[in-house]
Amino acid sequence: MSELEKGMVTIIKAFHKYSGHKCKLKKAELKELINKEMSHFIQSINENETLDELFADLDQNGDLEIDFQEFITLIAMVTSACHELFDKKHEQRCGTS
Repeated sequence: MSELEKGMVTIIKAFHKYSGHKCKLKKAELKELINKEMSHFIQSINENETLDELFADLDQNGDLEIDFQEFITLIAMVTSACHELFDKKHEQRCGTS
């Protein structure tokens, strides 16, 4: 399996670790997942207002749960932001623009 495929499996496993057999995340489960699994990329969520805003943005169908498709939106946003940071560091290191 390639590194990319391993990463995809890791994302799926992390989602199911917190969502369980119902395959959807409630607010508390999303908070726990972010705080335990993404702490190097997302600031720890301690305020309910921050969690409420993030949850509302992700919950596209308004069912008060985050399904896998909605979760992938979070992963994509965070990955994109991290790529921009790594890309800037790469440019500085390599002297390209």
